[in-house]
Amino acid sequence: MHCTACPPEESEPGNRSRVNSVNETTTGPDDRDRGPGEPTLEWTTHGFGPWAGEHPTDPRYDPELLKNGDTRNVIDRFRYWSMEAIVADLDSHRHPFHVAIENWQHDMNIGSIVRSANAFLAREVHIVGRRRWNKRGAMVTDRYQHVRYHETIADLVKFARESDLPIVAIDNVEGSRPVDAAPLPLACILLFGQEGPGLSAEALAAADETIEITQYGSTRSINASAAAAVVMHEWVRVHAGTIGP
Repeated sequence: MHCTACPPEESEPGNRSRVNSVNETTTGPDDRDRGPGEPTLEWTTHGFGPWAGEHPTDPRYDPELLKNGDTRNVIDRFRYWSMEAIVADLDSHRHPFHVAIENWQHDMNIGSIVRSANAFLAREVHIVGRRRWNKRGAMVTDRYQHVRYHETIADLVKFARESDLPIVAIDNVEGSRPVDAAPLPLACILLFGQEGPGLSAEALAAADETIEITQYGSTRSINASAAAAVVMHEWVRVHAGTIGP
């Protein structure tokens, strides 16, 4: 897939000075309180310093980022863009799959799953159960991802039925089919459970189908966030090249 809005030619790397940071964090003072050359909230190992030369006038650019530099965890095409501009661009071509996660025990994997959902451009992330979750693993990608909350599995099912989205449960239980045995639905909700207990009985009963990741070692299961990334990539592998920008 290709993004529909590309930066103008004036944003070529020649106008930017690259900087390197050593940490990533999701907490701290507001970006606009920092001085020139200081890292933004989203520290990454790649970034650019203050814009060199005349600032571009494209409204997608953030004046403060142009002035102080941009070390956020975003691809270079989005350097110096405001968060709102980036979200609007992503919204113009998000993939039609959703990701849902049960959160009854404050699962530490949710942040990493949200980060993968952003990387694979999921339409929305749905958190079922507790609203509170550890966002550190998301590395601030939740700012660019639409997150919806449901108190119960029944609430998620109601949303799915109203949106005409089949629910695909991911768990290695009896009756599951391998994820690569047949294509995942184009528009669907991929439902993941928690580390350890997996999906609840209610979630499995509500699913239209259940899939699993084929494994070859001695462990019964793999990490929940790793499993989510594998399944999302399988969706992208099958479908991303078949839909328009």
